[in-house]
Amino acid sequence: MFLHLGENVVIPLNEVIAIFDISSTNSIDTRHFLKIAEEEGFIRRITNDEPKSFVLTERNKKSIIYLSPISSVTLGKRSGFVDEL
Repeated sequence: MFLHLGENVVIPLNEVIAIFDISSTNSIDTRHFLKIAEEEGFIRRITNDEPKSFVLTERNKKSIIYLSPISSVTLGKRSGFVDEL
């Protein structure tokens, strides 16, 4: 199965580690994590629009963080993770 993250970006579900709501990232630690990830080249912007969520993935033992214009709730529903809970 695959997960559509927005624009023309689709990723395999088995690569998804976690889906986060970007507005709930008020934690200093999370902001610091995203800043370092961007500096080290792990962040992939899907669009220039304001991101609503970020998706932590792993492909070939390399972490990739996608900034998505789609809400974490919608991505969760698309992934089927919510149904499994």
